[in-house]
Amino acid sequence: MQRRSFLKAGLLGGLALVAGGAVYRQLRPAVAERFALDAEGRTMLAALIPAITGVAPDAAALQAAIDRVGAAINGLPLRVQKEISDLFGLLNMAPTRRLLAGVPAWPEASPEQVAAFLEGWRTHRTEMLQTAYHGLHDLVLGAWYAESSTWAAIAYSGPMKELSA
Repeated sequence: MQRRSFLKAGLLGGLALVAGGAVYRQLRPAVAERFALDAEGRTMLAALIPAITGVAPDAAALQAAIDRVGAAINGLPLRVQKEISDLFGLLNMAPTRRLLAGVPAWPEASPEQVAAFLEGWRTHRTEMLQTAYHGLHDLVLGAWYAESSTWAAIAYSGPMKELSA
């Protein structure tokens, strides 16, 4: 590839990203003060939670874990909530989901596809995707193990009696 062709391709790619970002901002509803976990975000988390935890929870446990993830996000600073909202938006918009995650749609995603997406981000050469993976991972596992009924899976008996009031 010649240098001139490479520069043109880079410029066109950059313009495509800018245009995609502008369309995303226009189509997305106004951002609320605090993070709001919508139906698309809940569907995405329903696919991510089993892949991250390694457990296929029943419907009630899954919905409770999704609620705890939403509550955990709402406990973060507003700037971080905005970043998570942007990440959820990108992972729920069809073109960027396909490009970034390789997943056709969250409800139809197989556990293998979700695991491959997560592993790809965990080991990606781009630090931004690694950071996004670790953020999703920590949010999901923190919310999952906040429930005492999940502790037995990791042989955690709970806080020391001496430290509890």
